Amino acid sequence: MAFELLSEPIRKFIRDKGWEQLRSIQTAAIQRISTSDDNFILVSRTASGKTEAAFLPLLSKIDFNQTGVQILYISPLIALINDQFYRIEELCKNLEIPVTKWHGEANRTIKNNLLKNPSGIVLITPESLEAMFVNKPYNVKQLFANLKYVVIDEIHSFVGTDRGTQLKSILSRLQNVNKSSFSIVGLSATMSEENKFIEVKEFTGNPEKTTILIDRASKEINTAFRFFKSDTQELPLALLKDLYLETKDDKVLIFPNSRGRVEEVAVKLKKISDRVKGHSNYFSHHSSVDREVREYIEFFAKNNKRENFCISCTSTLELGIDIGSVDEVVQIDATHSIASLIQRVGRSGRKDGKNSSLFLYATDQWSLLQAVACWLLYEEKFIEPPDKNEKPYDILVHQALSITKGHSGILLTELLKQLRENAAFKQIEVSEIQEIIEHLIELDFLEKLQNEVIIGVEGEKIVNSRDFYSVFKTEENFKVVHKGNAIGAIPISPQVIEDENILLAAKVWKILFVDHKAKKIEVTPANDGKKPMFFGSGSIVYHKIREKMFEVLYSNAEYDFLDEAGFQEIQMMRKDFSIFDVKSTESDRPLLTGERNLEFYTFTGTKVNRTIALLLNIAGIGNRIDENNSSITVDIGGQDFVTKFQYLLAPLSDIDTHLALLLDSNPTLLDFSKWGAYLPQKYKVKLFKNNYYDFDYTEKMIRELNIVVNR
Repeated sequence: MAFELLSEPIRKFIRDKGWEQLRSIQTAAIQRISTSDDNFILVSRTASGKTEAAFLPLLSKIDFNQTGVQILYISPLIALINDQFYRIEELCKNLEIPVTKWHGEANRTIKNNLLKNPSGIVLITPESLEAMFVNKPYNVKQLFANLKYVVIDEIHSFVGTDRGTQLKSILSRLQNVNKSSFSIVGLSATMSEENKFIEVKEFTGNPEKTTILIDRASKEINTAFRFFKSDTQELPLALLKDLYLETKDDKVLIFPNSRGRVEEVAVKLKKISDRVKGHSNYFSHHSSVDREVREYIEFFAKNNKRENFCISCTSTLELGIDIGSVDEVVQIDATHSIASLIQRVGRSGRKDGKNSSLFLYATDQWSLLQAVACWLLYEEKFIEPPDKNEKPYDILVHQALSITKGHSGILLTELLKQLRENAAFKQIEVSEIQEIIEHLIELDFLEKLQNEVIIGVEGEKIVNSRDFYSVFKTEENFKVVHKGNAIGAIPISPQVIEDENILLAAKVWKILFVDHKAKKIEVTPANDGKKPMFFGSGSIVYHKIREKMFEVLYSNAEYDFLDEAGFQEIQMMRKDFSIFDVKSTESDRPLLTGERNLEFYTFTGTKVNRTIALLLNIAGIGNRIDENNSSITVDIGGQDFVTKFQYLLAPLSDIDTHLALLLDSNPTLLDFSKWGAYLPQKYKVKLFKNNYYDFDYTEKMIRELNIVVNR
């Protein structure tokens, strides 16, 4: 029995909490982790007790009287660390095990005490761990030389990303300072089962010794999709009124797909509520809202039992921050991924025995179609597999600088050895690592002194920046302030001028003045305004979502989750596409021929669309992608297009040359990578090719493609 495997203090904790029984994932984790030093990934729905599933056996198993930190908990968010700190501290209260938060906002005295007496459990982000390696290399060994376990929360948010590659590299470096070897326990509510979990297993650095434990139990979800057509940039008033009536008597999270839309929803719902004397608890929560304001919102939601509330938010509340019981989740327009949909749906119905509720509002036909496709894939239990990032040359640049800085200079042979043996870079050839290091020396990012390398003059400017520790780009924002109180931060745009009104933190503000030198915007309350402009790189939609959209168009299925307006819109789209004699949704794709141009409906993912568009350009066929409806508009005669399309794959044998010319003419195409600009040219091309496009799937698709012209 799992309970008997736990230590007596932990059993007492469970009895004191009044738990009648352990959850499924907890039972499985206790039985396996208690008796094995393998790596484990725990996969179960949101609010199923994964944190306890990891820590109950670890706290029972580990001897915390040994010197040094015994457990390192790594989280993608500082807010999640602050939230989990109290849960883990409560677990440890009868064990006299110190629990320490370590991030930029954490108490400095407490952090210094940990350095003097390394012990217990540390909660940290990848960036803070990176900073520790760079600035406190001797402390890293002192703290973690006896580390037993690393717990990675929301591990799916790291796998297949640049940030995940950085973390994988840091963990590999951490193993080097460890006297023996630590094990990894990953926690996730969403994990793709394609490729038999190989990507997440490889993330631990030892796939053969990594086991996936899955609790497939799921809650029933009450689902309703509603359609309100919008012909403007703003949400229709009818939608907002319906949304208000739907949410006014509940505790609700609303997920629009942009920060600007988040503000629009929060401000307009609050105005409606004020008019009809409803509750005033309308908030906005996203990365541009001041941290203290966000923390107040989280505290209010978690500790308020009586009052209803409505939080309009982005992915900042998508991950596992505990905000208590939420009755409903509302999604405005389709999510860009099924993984995101799963995370968001899981935020409601957290109380035992209570179903989750999802309301989706679509504002145009393509968003509605994508929402239907995502939901159908969700019901099929499909989740996008993580990206394969086998040769992360750009992160190698970052880690080479980090290792050199942390050592205050290092033998060139030792630097090459550390990079070569690092699990994150095992697919990169030794000769490639050498070329990249030589290039960093040429750039004066590194300086060679006989057999040693140190940080060069140009490199010092980068590694001494606070921005160095992260591998993702951050916006340059201006702080928004009212009478000395921080409200948030927004990027400079044409909208940011004196006397212009903006929405931020669920309120309307008039801009009094903009201080460009201090990067500060002084505001005062106002009555009406526009949502702020934010700049984003756009989302990547996986090809299977678009393929499912195509299937829906050529299906006769009726969906009980659609309202009448939504069903009629789908039926209208089906009628529009009935002019194409599509026999197979797998191989056929429609080509709409008009007098001035053609509309080629690819119904495929973002990266494949980019690749097809690139091949069309190389073939001399000008085009533009419409990502909303997954089509490519072409200015060319119909017969010519069909003929030329057959030869699109010809340039693949020399595609690197074409990509090099494209990057030369438009270097900003590499802006998706923070560190890619510092690579030798041929590695920029390789990075561009591997990360921005999908040549393998495109080649397969084009070879099997049958173009169907409208009748």
